[in-house]
Amino acid sequence: MTIADRTVLVTGANRGIGQALVEEALRRGAKRVYAGTRRPLAHVDGRVTPVTLDVTDAAQTRAAVERVESLDILINNAGLSLYDDLSDRAALERQLAVNLFGTYGMTQAFLPLLTRSRGAIVNILSVTAFAPLPLIPSYSISKAAAFSLSQSLRALLAERGVRVHAVMTGPVDTEMSRDLDIPKASPESVARAIFDGVENGEEEIFPDPLSGSMAESWRNGSAKALEHQFAALVPAEPVKS
Repeated sequence: MTIADRTVLVTGANRGIGQALVEEALRRGAKRVYAGTRRPLAHVDGRVTPVTLDVTDAAQTRAAVERVESLDILINNAGLSLYDDLSDRAALERQLAVNLFGTYGMTQAFLPLLTRSRGAIVNILSVTAFAPLPLIPSYSISKAAAFSLSQSLRALLAERGVRVHAVMTGPVDTEMSRDLDIPKASPESVARAIFDGVENGEEEIFPDPLSGSMAESWRNGSAKALEHQFAALVPAEPVKS
């Protein structure tokens, strides 16, 4: 799938990776980019349609569906990261609400449009889905859950022609990671690598130097092989109860 002449929706489009994805989609010739943000967004390019969208708000999600006439690529980028130590259940629930259930809700809401276009879902995740970062354990848990969601959707939606990509980001120079004193990739370089991965049909996309060092071992590893074995068990037709 090329990005040129496609319609793309990006959540969390006001900053960081989301903002870079909007600009990269435009650079690659996207026909229309819906920029989902919690607050009104203005953009100079007429191909950008701002959409007020809190992914935890079901009413706003339904309103967004009504505004979008067609959709080729849904990018679930909106995310929340809080420092915690797992002592506060509320912190875990907040991050699950955005990072897991927000992704799930957006996917279900836009699935009819994506099925019609035989489109793609791109979930922006993290290498913390593989190994938790103890500074942000609730975030790590939520991304691990969202990764499992992505793998499950990939198997279940294959018969409908909808592809699911999981983006396993390492450290990126955004507001979310500003307190981490480690080398970080630029949002712009990550956005380029994400769209490269989508165009190349990569199931998992490793868009930066740290995550890229894991790509080969993951793709050739036993866990990936097991995913494919389990996916083969999905019946071609839905099982009737």
